[in-house]
Amino acid sequence: MTSTTTSSTTGEVPRTMRASVMTGVRAVEVQERPVPVPADDEVLVRVGSVGVCGSDVHYYTEGHIGDMVVTGPLVLGHEAGGTVVAVGRDVPEARIGQRVAVEPQKPCRRCRQCHAGRMNLCPNMIFYATPPVDGAFCEYVTAPADFAHPIPDSLSDAAAGLLEPLSVGIWSAHKAAIGPGDRVLVAGAGPIGAMVAMAAKARGATEVVVTDLVESRRERILGFGATRALDPREASAELDALEADAFIDCTGATPAVQAGIRSVRGGGAVVLVGLGAEHVELPVQLIATREINLTGVFRYVDTWPRAIELARTGRVDLDGMVTARYDLDSVAEALESDGDPLSMKAVVDVAGGPR
Repeated sequence: MTSTTTSSTTGEVPRTMRASVMTGVRAVEVQERPVPVPADDEVLVRVGSVGVCGSDVHYYTEGHIGDMVVTGPLVLGHEAGGTVVAVGRDVPEARIGQRVAVEPQKPCRRCRQCHAGRMNLCPNMIFYATPPVDGAFCEYVTAPADFAHPIPDSLSDAAAGLLEPLSVGIWSAHKAAIGPGDRVLVAGAGPIGAMVAMAAKARGATEVVVTDLVESRRERILGFGATRALDPREASAELDALEADAFIDCTGATPAVQAGIRSVRGGGAVVLVGLGAEHVELPVQLIATREINLTGVFRYVDTWPRAIELARTGRVDLDGMVTARYDLDSVAEALESDGDPLSMKAVVDVAGGPR
């Protein structure tokens, strides 16, 4: 039987909460739902802010991502920060009142992948806002206590949520083995491209070249880690001669992947972050003769401590990425805003206003 301790500083936790629920393709509504009860090793978090991710938009507009299909009502959102208001039986009561960033995954911790330190590849993974698991566009969520990471008060609720996409950038830079003095090519100047660029700079890359088809995004990315921003349609010769130490694709676009691989030096790395077509034609002979290391990225492992430090020390600017704010009644508008090329990152302020 689960025992729960509630906060003495915020009052009793209510029995019900407001949640923005996806009820169909391009259809969401605010519903009253029971507040979840934390398991013995979990905490209950009152949600402050939640970032809007491209995966949320795909579920909202398409109803699926590959074979992950929305088959019933679903709460979207997985980039969350907030405050611990209750704890399970095995969690110290001292955690109540802590501001935290929520790592939105729950691996089984028992399978071979988990034991090998590859928890992101756990076949039994439970992940926020991945059907049929509900996410964080709601007032309260539960999380494993060790995946609710304490944050300093200098970080805003929005920044706490954006530690999740920053973690994708950190893991991508790790997989690319970026080191001091490296030249890095990034395809895509959207939110993940910006996170990758900032993470690459933090690992010591001295040149970070970002490509994007949209001029406004190319201009904006120069404030988020990029040293140069190019239109790939106009700079193909320059890119072919780049000899990048690493190429990280954040678009999923086949032409971007193919061009990026040609830009990598012998022995360099190619990391695929963006999800596009299931099958892509690749220059296999070039990959073989240059001994290019090609890999993918699926979420992250042990990135939150680094992400928190990068944000705390100001080496990444997460608040500066926020271009629009919405409340829980306007989640549909937040999801629709992703199509605006002037939008970098929309956040939903669940608690009622920015902190």
